[in-house]
Amino acid sequence: MSELRLLRAHREELAGQAILRSLPAAQCRSVGPFVFFDHMLPTQYAPGHGMNIQQHPHIGLSTLTYLFEGELLHKDSLGSAQRVRPGEVSWMTAGSAVAHVERTPEALRERGSQLHGLQVWLASPRADECGEPCYSHHPAESLPASENLGVHIRLIAGEGFCLKSPVPVLSPTLYAELRLSAGASLVIPAEHEERALYLIDGEALVEDQPLTVQTLTVLPPGEALTLSACAGSHLVLIGGAPLDGPRRMNWNFVASDPALIERARQRWSAGDWPQVPGETGRIELPA
Repeated sequence: MSELRLLRAHREELAGQAILRSLPAAQCRSVGPFVFFDHMLPTQYAPGHGMNIQQHPHIGLSTLTYLFEGELLHKDSLGSAQRVRPGEVSWMTAGSAVAHVERTPEALRERGSQLHGLQVWLASPRADECGEPCYSHHPAESLPASENLGVHIRLIAGEGFCLKSPVPVLSPTLYAELRLSAGASLVIPAEHEERALYLIDGEALVEDQPLTVQTLTVLPPGEALTLSACAGSHLVLIGGAPLDGPRRMNWNFVASDPALIERARQRWSAGDWPQVPGETGRIELPA
């Protein structure tokens, strides 16, 4: 087996929520369509507190939020207002311009809650970068799953392991949640050119190489590899087809053409942007 590439996450705090960010990394800008990978670490919010990310803009990407614990309220400039619970998918495609808000629902804020989950960004194909924005919510029971010999797979988005998610991805994508019992193993096929594993917790090997917890491990292309659990393990697998050209990222904007990013920066700064109904607070453009 070729050598594994480890993308060590750096820790940040966003609106009171501790996160580990693995993508983008200097040595790897993307894995399939995935250009951003945030692990929202388990955080206990005391009564009266919660996460509150004010109105902010996006272009050229889709955001996917997937929770293990807690709840978030998603609101956007399309008029969506959706509570997102564990095992559900919140999917927003930005197109040419969208704004959204993410916060702990008021009822949970009042009594206190715990939040744990993942948020990823997927770069849109160049043909879709300037398309119309859209939002969809996918209940947990709508996501296909399989269980066999101590391996549980839930297909969050895309296709893999003979499963297909209803999330409307824009390019070949693989995003799966994996739970392996101690001693269980799973062959990761080579059907997607780019793949990476993120070990949330537990102990696991790829072939004979141990995975590092809370680290994105990029797998070599073109090889079917065996994932083995030394103890009960919780992971996600991401990947897909390579991007159709390089992407630039600036703040919350992703585009193949830097002119699109500059135009978006100017529009947000000038207040010329779709607004989230009922929201007045916003995150200003960083210097």
